[in-house]
Order: sequence, then C-alpha cells, then structure tokens
Amino acid sequence: MSGSDLSSLTVLVTGATSGIGLETARLLTARGATVLLHGRTADEARTAADALIATGGADGTRLHPYAADFTGLAEVTVMASRVLAAHPRVDVLVNNAGLAAPERHTLTRDGNEIAFQVNFLAHYLLTDLLAPALLAAPAGRVVNVSSSLHRSGSIQWTDPQRARRYSRIAAYAQSQLALTAFAADPRITAVSVHPGVCSTELLPLYAYRGAPPAEGAAHVVRLCDPATAVVNGAYYDRDLRAEPAPGATGERTVRRLAKLADQLVHAG
Repeated sequence: MSGSDLSSLTVLVTGATSGIGLETARLLTARGATVLLHGRTADEARTAADALIATGGADGTRLHPYAADFTGLAEVTVMASRVLAAHPRVDVLVNNAGLAAPERHTLTRDGNEIAFQVNFLAHYLLTDLLAPALLAAPAGRVVNVSSSLHRSGSIQWTDPQRARRYSRIAAYAQSQLALTAFAADPRITAVSVHPGVCSTELLPLYAYRGAPPAEGAAHVVRLCDPATAVVNGAYYDRDLRAEPAPGATGERTVRRLAKLADQLVHAG
C-alpha cells in the first residue's frame, strides 16, 4: 500500500463493517494505523475485524472493535465512554456510518427521524463526547463522509423530523447537509468529503452503477493523513476542494445547527 506511514495515528471509523467504512479501515491498517472499528453490533464489528485480518493481513493488535446502534443515542454515549477509557488520544474520527432514509417516515427510539439521527445526530454526539481525546492529539481532526446530495437538501428548522411532509430523498439530503455544515463548527478541526458514487448500500439513492468502495475510501484516508493540510470546515469532492452548498456555510447556520442538535441529543 502506497502512502506515508500512519503508525502514529489512532483513528475511529464509524460504519466500518461494510462499504467505504470497511475499505477505509483496510487502507488505514495497511499503512500502520491503529483503527477503532465501529459496527452496529459487537458481532458485526468483530466479524469485520476478523475479515481484515484474514483477507488483508491486518495486524490484529491494531484493530479494536466497538459497537453502538446509532438508532439509540444512549448506545453512542456508552461507546464513547469506552473509547475514552481505552484511548485517551484519538487522532482522527471518521464519521462515516450512514443509512438511506426509508420509504416511510420512521422515528428512532429517541424520537428523531431515523436518517437525521443515524447520519448526523449520532455523529454530532459522538464528536462532542470524544472532543477531549481529539483535542489531546497534536493535530486531531474529524472527517465527515458526506454526499454531493447535500446540495439538494434543506434543514427544516421548525420540523427537523419531517413529520409534516416526508420524502426519503429530502430526509437523506437534510442529514447530509447537516453533516456537511457540522464540519464548520469551530470546536474541533473538521472537513467533509463526498467520496464519489460508490457501489454501497446507498447506491440506489444516486445511480445504478458506482465505483468500487476502495476508491471512495482512498479519498477519505487522504484526509486522515496529517501530511494533508486542511482548513476547518472545508468540503472536498473526492480529492479536490470544492464549495459546499450555500446552506452549509455561514456562522449563523453553524450556530443554529449546534443549538438544534444539542436540544435533540440531550432531549432524554
């Protein structure tokens, strides 16, 4: 595997059991990084780790599986506490886990529209809880795996759960717009990236054909590398910096989003 040595890095990758997340973990371990591999269940996370060891020759001592079902924010909190206890320094958090919004309006056990929670709110909470570990790193950063579909999104500030008018594409786009805007939060250096249209479970939202997930993962890993200089809030379309949607920029939007997210993740 070409690229600089990343053996000094500890990277947490959410949604690392399939698709771009799994390939991101594979590329990171090939370059020596310690990878905290998140899955929805403990079995899924362990199976993914075993697969990386068996098929890619990954060093098992550098793979650490963690589990949390992002449809339950309490599980995110528990996972974050376990990560902090074992890894007081985390160099990179890759917020990658995501799902396509279902055809029918669906709420999580926390009362949030499911795509908004899994794709954005859970990552917002996880990033906030892991802030001490990220800030303990010399150049801690967050990489949000976003989507070009954020450009078609709008955040329904008075109805973020989209109870009044629901469309799966609109719900998914809203979650990606929020994730992209979240990168500009000043608390921790963060960027967002559209990794390209890849053959993953999200492909039906975009097209019928996509690139191999490893291609998308390479764009993510490039942004994990400390040798890649980043500006807080920057948005990348694959390996090129691009302007995000106007709705993803602006201090007022970022502050308003943080206020909304704080209310929703601490509602319980």
